[in-house]
Amino acid sequence: MRVTVKLPRLSDAGDDAAVVAWEAQVGAVLQAGDALVSVETAKAQVSVPTPVAGVLVEQLVDLDDEIEVGAAIAVLEVTP
Repeated sequence: MRVTVKLPRLSDAGDDAAVVAWEAQVGAVLQAGDALVSVETAKAQVSVPTPVAGVLVEQLVDLDDEIEVGAAIAVLEVTP
């Protein structure tokens, strides 16, 4: 089963963030809570964790993209 990961609300400072680094590359096997992507908000740079265990099959945003809370950022193939 595939799961689309969306950008969660990271602070009260705003609803957008810039992608600064992918912490995981396509094909990476990830556990829930592993760092997926780093983004920069108006106040800080933070890592977005993987919500479920799985394999990263697609990165939906590029470095320097400005994305809003709720935007799809990645697709994971969930592992049992």
